[in-house]
Amino acid sequence: MCGIIARIGHDDAAETLLSGLENLEYRGYDSAGIAVQNGSGVKVHKCSGEVSDLKSTLDVHPNGNMGIGHTRWSTHGPPTDENAHPHTDTVGDVAVVHNGVIDNYDELKADLKANGHEFESDTDTEVIPHLIDEYRTETGDTELAVRRAVDTLEGSYAIAAIVDGENAVYAARKGSPLVLGLNDEEWFLASDVPAFLDYTDEVIYLEDGDIVVLNPDSYRITDLEGSPVDRPVDTVDWDPEDAGKGEYDHYMLKEINTQPTALSNTIEGRVEDGDVAFETLPADSFEDIETVQFVACGTSYHAAMYGAQLLRTAGVRTEVIRASEYESMSGPVDENTLVVAVTQSGETADTLDAVRRATDGGAQSLAVTNVVGSTAARTADDAVYIRAGPEVGVAATKTFSSQAVTLALLTQRIAADVPDATPAEDRAAMLEDLENLPQHVETVLETSQAEALARETVDSESYFFIGNGLGHSVALEGALKFKEITYEHAEGFASGELKHGPLALVTEQTPLFAVATGDDKKTKTNAIEAQSRGAPIVAIGPDEHPLVDVADTHLSVPDTHPVWAGLLANVQLQLLSYHAANLLGRPIDKPRNLAKSVTVE
Repeated sequence: MCGIIARIGHDDAAETLLSGLENLEYRGYDSAGIAVQNGSGVKVHKCSGEVSDLKSTLDVHPNGNMGIGHTRWSTHGPPTDENAHPHTDTVGDVAVVHNGVIDNYDELKADLKANGHEFESDTDTEVIPHLIDEYRTETGDTELAVRRAVDTLEGSYAIAAIVDGENAVYAARKGSPLVLGLNDEEWFLASDVPAFLDYTDEVIYLEDGDIVVLNPDSYRITDLEGSPVDRPVDTVDWDPEDAGKGEYDHYMLKEINTQPTALSNTIEGRVEDGDVAFETLPADSFEDIETVQFVACGTSYHAAMYGAQLLRTAGVRTEVIRASEYESMSGPVDENTLVVAVTQSGETADTLDAVRRATDGGAQSLAVTNVVGSTAARTADDAVYIRAGPEVGVAATKTFSSQAVTLALLTQRIAADVPDATPAEDRAAMLEDLENLPQHVETVLETSQAEALARETVDSESYFFIGNGLGHSVALEGALKFKEITYEHAEGFASGELKHGPLALVTEQTPLFAVATGDDKKTKTNAIEAQSRGAPIVAIGPDEHPLVDVADTHLSVPDTHPVWAGLLANVQLQLLSYHAANLLGRPIDKPRNLAKSVTVE
């Protein structure tokens, strides 16, 4: 949530800042602003609303070779012009943008007010420029003032600052992502790579405690004490066009339709001669593991459920825990515990906290993520990448499919190492059908009747999704997608749980979407029970599934191994959600109150 962009070079920065903010809109936000410094003052322009609203307030772009920008997702104070970033000190010499939460801002604000500082917003961020100004007055050294300021802060932050009369951008990070972009002509800082991907693919992923000073022709990275720090330069393997909408009306529709390519990338090189291999995991990596814990949030949690179900079937003691509940739910861990952190962005605050807690307890850790160089990838002992490419729509689509496939393969890899585990008896058939998964997804995309079904059901009172076994996680994910982007009430259940309460809500105005992808009699039985109460039944699965014969409507998927059939059903549910939201006129790529990457707890 929230987005930072900063840039310094030799020509005007405003246009680059504004385009960077547009590239970060997917993260979710409710206000936007920029500050530009040109040697004759720091000029701040900000407002509530979208980046387009900000641009409409600028008759001409402000001049200046450096600047900072921000898209804010409200935490402290409502989305108003005053609460939008950047924030400044009392006289406006120091401007700051910030992602994260400052836990001790009340105390700091009281002290600063006592020293004569005047505040204009409700935000925790506003204390930061005032602290920098306070310490500049004491020391006469801006870089030292920045160090002292961030050392005073408690909480999480990624910060970028500019100061009147100084040809530099100052930045720091702790617990919130910040990436440095390198170009022969200019330097960038951003909360995520797409902000500056049009200009460079050379990046440095900053670490907690890093302090950065950018000048037009150089950059320096030091620790909090001022000692130089060497960080490796990485090349981002993303084409700028991958982060654009192209011919599609929405990013979400593009990302649903590019799943065959994403899945091909996910699978490539990982199935060889009927066996599973990961380049980062040598043989016997898991021979000492007795228990596996999957930790994740949201859509990633549903993918983790998918993997956990397969690993339990292989006879490995397995738990799946919501990362936000890890502290109270994990129980004891030790060196024989493997914690698999599933996070698309690699920056999800609750998931990172779970990894750190597990590591402190002696557990081994493995990150399953989409972003090379992300905090999760660097924090965990090992990392496996899902290779889905950039995903811009807030509602995750292709990353769920790629996560689930990656985890399914990972479970087979773990089961091959863990003593007494039993890899799937039909593993050869499962892996053979996996090779056809991208083409099967293509078939679903070409033949889906989800749009017609959305038209038939869009005026319903509520929407229920059920599934058994692997289908349970698909049902939960289908309901999550639907509620995220349609704003309609949708709930997912394990098939057998429908009669234990939720059946009281079933009427002829509550269609039931049944994920029918395996030999799951519970799904058929409970669907028929709902049907007898008047609910229209939609079966999502292969044509020959027993539920199809009794359902009112059927969304078909190609016949394949049951492990992959659920992921084909998921594509149908993604399309259903998309078309329903489109019919309702919802802002599909930017659903209200939601952010792509949740970097605060």
